[in-house]
Amino acid sequence: MQNKIDKFIYWLPRILSILFLLFLAMFSLDVFEEGRSWQEIAIALFMHNVPVLALLAVLIISWKREIVGGVTFILAGILYIVMVAAGVLKNGFEWYMVSWFLTISGPAFLIGGLYLVVWDRKKDKAIKKS
Repeated sequence: MQNKIDKFIYWLPRILSILFLLFLAMFSLDVFEEGRSWQEIAIALFMHNVPVLALLAVLIISWKREIVGGVTFILAGILYIVMVAAGVLKNGFEWYMVSWFLTISGPAFLIGGLYLVVWDRKKDKAIKKS
């Protein structure tokens, strides 16, 4: 039974990371507008997906080094909150912005926390083996 739980906990942050990156990439689909050239669309699509590509690199590294994913996803969530807070200071607060925090930063914090749990469990197993 413990082995099934370990496998579930091992795979959960990886699967959630992939789903989260797909969710973030979905927001870049607004670049497809009538009247734009394919070069403009390609540049806009790349620019919209820079954070996704950065987190994809983190996901690849985190596959074996969970501490990287744990720290980076949590920092990405904090960075998003700081960016939205800077917009709040500039444009004023609106209540719908709270949903932005929860929609983007919430999953990033959850995924980062899960990576840290996997890292901690692996570390504990390594200590028990020695």
